[in-house]
Amino acid sequence: MTAIIVDDEPRAISLLESYLQHFSQIQLLGTFRNGLKAFESLSQQPVDLVFLDINMPHISGIDLSRLLPAQTKVIFTTAYSDYAVESYEVQAVDYLLKPISFERFAKAVSKMLAAPATVDNPAESILVKSGTEVHQLRLDELLFLEKDGNYLTYHLAAQKVLARSSVADALKALPDWFKQIHKSYAVNLRAVNRFDRESLHIGRRQLPIGPSFRELVMDYLRR
Repeated sequence: MTAIIVDDEPRAISLLESYLQHFSQIQLLGTFRNGLKAFESLSQQPVDLVFLDINMPHISGIDLSRLLPAQTKVIFTTAYSDYAVESYEVQAVDYLLKPISFERFAKAVSKMLAAPATVDNPAESILVKSGTEVHQLRLDELLFLEKDGNYLTYHLAAQKVLARSSVADALKALPDWFKQIHKSYAVNLRAVNRFDRESLHIGRRQLPIGPSFRELVMDYLRR
């Protein structure tokens, strides 16, 4: 099981790190003092469990938890009891009130480890950072990605979202039916209306297929 710690207090992070050393079943992949930095990491490398402080700058732990995939579990760690009810509304595994004792921490982790394993399913949405905002984009509504310099536009059925990213980095967070078809485009191949060797149509848009991507794209579309 993989995990990260998100807390703006260095001493709180150190304490949880020391506690986690007693649980060989959990692999700590990183620690973050900023919710947006944690989000950026999670969008590229999802984890099974997040130890999440609530009262943080930029984005609160509650708001961040609402953007996580359903299969990512959350244990809240906070100095404020006021958020307890709200934390259970987002289906947190547990709510640990600081200062956190090892006994209380162990109880929460044991509950997490004892929970029945869930079947791995493809994610239904992804998280995309646009400026200071975080967007949750449904994969069934995401049609294609268009590169323009250092930026990438996510084209959905009813909206567009601009993010600073490369096509290659964006594809790391997407399932394998999203493929790059051109140096400037990656598409949801399940949304293609029609195609030939030179281009394909998604909705009202006709997008070119680059020569270096043609064989891979044709093989997928002809399945």
